[in-house]
Amino acid sequence: MRNPRTRATVSRCLALLAFAGITSTAIADSSGKWQNGQEIYQKVCGYCHEANVGPVLKGRSLPVEYVSYIVRHGNRAMPSFRPSEIDDEMLAQVARLISGKPVQ
Repeated sequence: MRNPRTRATVSRCLALLAFAGITSTAIADSSGKWQNGQEIYQKVCGYCHEANVGPVLKGRSLPVEYVSYIVRHGNRAMPSFRPSEIDDEMLAQVARLISGKPVQ
């Protein structure tokens, strides 16, 4: 795969396949609601970021706004997450957890 576009497309496809596998089993309960940001991090973010697939997130003092933006818009092989997948309140909790700020 010498073409950078092909490589990017393959990376996105692999990320989406991984995400599809995550979302099929990552819902917290039968209502489809997450319990808190820690649960989302463990079941979604940690799937890649704690397994040396994605970069380490915790302990880097990443700004809450940056984390929120990347989660909503994606970055390279990381897929974006819509509000129907992680609502704004839960996203704020995840971003604060990752940034090292107290979760309110």
